[in-house]
Amino acid sequence: MEELQQNNNKKLVIGITHGDINGISYEIILKAFIDNRVFTNFTPVIYGSPKVAAYYKKVMNFNTINLNHVQSINKIDPEAINIINCVSNKIKVEIGKSTEMAGISSLNAIRHAIVDIKNKKLDAIVTAPINKFNIQSTDFDFKGHTEFLKNEFQVQDALMLMISDNIRIAVVTEHLPVKNISENITEEKILSKLRLLNQTLIRDFAVEKPKIAVLGLNPHAGDSGLLGKEEIEVIEPALKKAKEEGVIAIGPFAADGFFGAGVNFKFDATLAMYHDQGLTAFKILAGGAGVNFTAGLPIVRTSPAHGTAYDIAGKNLAEPKSFIDALFAAQDIYYTRKNFDSIEPLKKQAELETETT
Repeated sequence: MEELQQNNNKKLVIGITHGDINGISYEIILKAFIDNRVFTNFTPVIYGSPKVAAYYKKVMNFNTINLNHVQSINKIDPEAINIINCVSNKIKVEIGKSTEMAGISSLNAIRHAIVDIKNKKLDAIVTAPINKFNIQSTDFDFKGHTEFLKNEFQVQDALMLMISDNIRIAVVTEHLPVKNISENITEEKILSKLRLLNQTLIRDFAVEKPKIAVLGLNPHAGDSGLLGKEEIEVIEPALKKAKEEGVIAIGPFAADGFFGAGVNFKFDATLAMYHDQGLTAFKILAGGAGVNFTAGLPIVRTSPAHGTAYDIAGKNLAEPKSFIDALFAAQDIYYTRKNFDSIEPLKKQAELETETT
């Protein structure tokens, strides 16, 4: 335990991808670091553009924030706010607009950070918001970060998990048109998400025996098949199989009554069927705070629970709380996972020795 505690005193290195340069990303990043106590326990490395950062510092009058410009991760100052250039010097900021250049610079930053975390140079990544339309290209044919990272790290599945204080809401389907949701709600997919959710609650959040609530797809959870049969034909069989695997998953619950009566607070997490079913409730309950965490990856990745907010970009109105929460959540999850991975083999060994004596 003493050695474990020493490891926990290590100062983490967290990569921050700058997201869409025309949105609020630089504003929330710079505002987060106005108080240097925010990065007391980690070294921030911004993957972005010193030129764009300087522009926003001037626009927002954030001249007291000093950024350490470095060529690579190997040159960072552990006590500074570091920034690595990932874009062309011809980069142009057009505040509040979706541009091809913004999409290219978003992807370049993400790719640079992924290379460094794969090479063990980073301990976690916090991604600022991207525009899911302008980032599309032959190199990024995905609906968002979650799908891209799943492919990049070659995992069978990944889970979008929204977290804030005692609220945790995950989704079965992520960025899909509403008309395509039902056909993508399958027994196998629900079971996969439940396995991931159960494991991340144990490994990343130190919940010993997680209790997971599962929502229905249809109004009133189908009303015994009157309003839809997905609950009977798909969701309930998935819950039965999950139970057989030792996952405590209860439902399906009608979403409106579930959140309206505060039943969600009786569970360690909730699995919603689709994006807006889960995230609408989450954003109301979290009150503008909260974090998007990608479970199921071999790395720790978090993000603020909001988008590019073009409508307020450049107006000094953006609130950095969600971004700061994402920075802190990345650290908490990293250490909780590290502790679990260090202790769990010892627990299994002790159990094995007990069984053989």
